Amino acid sequence: MTNNDLLRSLRYALKLNGETIAELCTVGGHDLKPIDVLKLLKKEEETGFAACDDAVMGAFLDGLIVSRRGVQEPKPGVAKAPDAALNNNLILRKLRIALELNEEGMLAVLAKAGVQLSKSELSAMFRAKGHRNYKACGDQFLRNFIRGLTLGGGNTE
Repeated sequence: MTNNDLLRSLRYALKLNGETIAELCTVGGHDLKPIDVLKLLKKEEETGFAACDDAVMGAFLDGLIVSRRGVQEPKPGVAKAPDAALNNNLILRKLRIALELNEEGMLAVLAKAGVQLSKSELSAMFRAKGHRNYKACGDQFLRNFIRGLTLGGGNTE
């Protein structure tokens, strides 16, 4: 799933406009103007299309977390860890944090999209990559999660 597809889907699912997306990116540490957001929301074949890179998508997700949960104060003496490369597992984790979803909430969102999953299967997607029970989050799973958000699952307000 490309970052542009993800941004379009989240915009629809969370009922966001271009100005709000630009504000979230700015809060997340990447200055973006609403006109630039419109370019990111276009499809590849449309004139004026701009590719959404990981830095912009990461800033959008971080801004979403901060706007909904507030700024997390760093612990004294602990340096902020740099973000890992953006992948579906990290995107799913950031959405879970921003929307304040617990396991039951995540499973409810997935059920709206017709996906049945056990708690252990879900928790495997939130494990560290080297963990023996780690499971990669596929594009189709992420699409289904966003579809469940669109259909009214989870706390999107």
